[in-house]
Amino acid sequence: MQFVMEATGVYHENLAYGLYEAGARLVVENPAKIKSHAGSLGSRNKTDKKDSFVIAHYGATMQAKRWEPEPVEIRELKALIARKQAIELDMQREENRLEKASITKSSDVVYQSIESMIKVLKAQKKALETEIDRYINSNPDLKKDRQLLQSVPGIGPVLSAIVLALLRSRSFTQATQCSAFLGLNPVVKESGTSLHKRPRLSKMGDARIRAKLYMGAIVAIRYNPDIVQQYERLLSNGKSKMCAIGAAMRKLVQICFGVLKHQTEYQPQGVI
Repeated sequence: MQFVMEATGVYHENLAYGLYEAGARLVVENPAKIKSHAGSLGSRNKTDKKDSFVIAHYGATMQAKRWEPEPVEIRELKALIARKQAIELDMQREENRLEKASITKSSDVVYQSIESMIKVLKAQKKALETEIDRYINSNPDLKKDRQLLQSVPGIGPVLSAIVLALLRSRSFTQATQCSAFLGLNPVVKESGTSLHKRPRLSKMGDARIRAKLYMGAIVAIRYNPDIVQQYERLLSNGKSKMCAIGAAMRKLVQICFGVLKHQTEYQPQGVI
C-alpha cells in the first residue's frame, strides 16, 4: 500500500514520520505538482473530497519517489539555521522601525524599546551562530563537508552551513537537480516569431537561500576562476549582468555539489 500527501510546511511531518516508522511506502509531493496534475485532469473545483481524489490519482498514475526522512543531524542543523534566519528577519523589522521612529521623532521610550529589542536579537543571533559552528564541528562528517564547501571561492561560513544542510537533506543525483530545486534553472518563453521573452530564473525554490547565493555569486565573480571566466564570457556574448549573475549562482551550486559528491577540495576546472 502506498500513501501520498502534499508537503504542507511542517504540518505533514508527524504523520509522515509515523507512516515511515510503520514501514509504509510514502510519497510526499510538492503542492505545485499536485495542482498541475489537477489541471491536467480538468479539475476546476477545490474541495477536500476533490483534492483527495486528485492526490490519490496522482499516486496511482505517476512514478513518484518514495519519501525518506532527513538524517537526524541534518534536521537539527536545519532547525538551527531556520531559527537564525527568523531572528535576522526580526532584526530587519526592528531596524526599520528604528529608522521610522527616528524620522517621525518618536518618544524616547519607543526609541529605547526598539534599541533594546535589537540588542537582544543581536545577542541571540550571535549565540545561534556559535551553536551552529559548535554543532557542525562536533560531527566529523559535517565538519569535513563544510571545510570542503569553504574551499570554493564565494562560499563563506554562513553560506557553507546553508548549502551543507540543503545538499545533505535530499538525495540529489545530479547538480542540475539541486539547481532546479532552488529555482535557479532558466525559464524560456518562446513561440514562433511573436513571443520571444528574455530567459529568467524559475525562482521556485527557497528565496532566502537564493538571496544568500546571490551574495556568494557576487564574491565568486571576482575570486572564483571558473565563475569569473563564465561571467566574462556571458557578458561578452551580450548577456545582461543579472543573467550572468544568475548563471554564476547556478554554477556555484553545481561546484558545491561536485566537491561534496567527490569529497575533494575545489580545483579550478575551466568553464564547461
